[in-house]
Amino acid sequence: MTATPTTAAQAARMIDSLGPEALAKAQAYTTGNHWLLLAGMAVSILIAWLIVRSKVLDRVAGKVSGKSFALATLAVSGAFFLVSDLLSLPWTLYTDWQRQHAYGLSKQPLSDFLGQWALGEVFEIGLGALFLLGVYALIRKTGARWWLWGGGLAASAVLLMLLAGPSLIAPLFNKYEPVPPGPVRTALEHIADDVGIPHDRIFMYDGSRQSERFTANVTGIGPSARIAISDVALKEATLAEVLAVTGHEAGHYKLGHAWRAAVVMPLLAMLFFFLLNRLFAPAARLLGSDATLDEPRGLPVFMVVGSVLGLLTTPITNNLTRIGEKEADAYSLRTVNEPDALATALVKTAEYRYPRPSALQEVLFYTHPSVEHRVLNAMEWKAAHPAPPPAPAPKP
Repeated sequence: MTATPTTAAQAARMIDSLGPEALAKAQAYTTGNHWLLLAGMAVSILIAWLIVRSKVLDRVAGKVSGKSFALATLAVSGAFFLVSDLLSLPWTLYTDWQRQHAYGLSKQPLSDFLGQWALGEVFEIGLGALFLLGVYALIRKTGARWWLWGGGLAASAVLLMLLAGPSLIAPLFNKYEPVPPGPVRTALEHIADDVGIPHDRIFMYDGSRQSERFTANVTGIGPSARIAISDVALKEATLAEVLAVTGHEAGHYKLGHAWRAAVVMPLLAMLFFFLLNRLFAPAARLLGSDATLDEPRGLPVFMVVGSVLGLLTTPITNNLTRIGEKEADAYSLRTVNEPDALATALVKTAEYRYPRPSALQEVLFYTHPSVEHRVLNAMEWKAAHPAPPPAPAPKP
């Protein structure tokens, strides 16, 4: 579909309706996020350097040197996650709590934020240490080709999280309840039928506990798949907007985007392991570490290489994500056919995602197509698929 002056004007008016103050605030928040990517890499490098200089992992490794390989690896890996996350906590508080409050995107009390951060630490230390145990076992057992096997390990981890995340982990951070009977539930059941999700997996959750963002999701695979609507969306959206947004999320599920991630993410992990295999030694020298690749006390080097490569590959991963978002929008328009509602719902996301980035900004930093482009696509769909005229009233 090609944009017309009429559809372009419609999209522009919808974005302009936010007002110059809201647009300026969204631009400041979004541009700040872009700078935070670079700053976050610098923070990671600094923390890695501090861990190496403090020799804290060396001391932990020394204390468990007589233990089994598995126990020693788990101990050093767990210590790494704990120390690095404690050192980065001030940065986390700024980016994930203070900054969200400053822009009106969260009302979560600091005590609740810290409690949930601590709960997240339990999972990161436990699951992260187990994953690293697998990585170091591969390095020792499979030789120079360990990075190939590492892709398979990453695939297993991704599939495990897709299965366990929605039903076992997410409910520990939020309260999930069935959507009560009524027009919203009836409409959501139609969407669930279309994508093959049972009605007993349609939930609402207290997303406002962490964020004021307008959101919904369809997560999981197979028996763990579920539809979940944030209470923010239910309170602030019309029925048509709930349908349009849920249709978008259902599109991710129906189009197999989770399975796509289960392929792409392990491939990216394999690329990271391949490059780490070659960059570890020079990075360790620059960091002042005498650890070797097969020693968990070299994890700060992993952190540095991962931070740099993560930043460099951001445009690639963002592009893949934008493709999926565009496909999900098209799915919602085809199946739900609420272009106006999808457009107005998208405008509500503009407060945390500036709707008019430059082309270069969108390519480099945006995980979603710009809001204005997405609204324009909805208006083009509406123009190309006019609603049928109402049926004539029956003659008396």
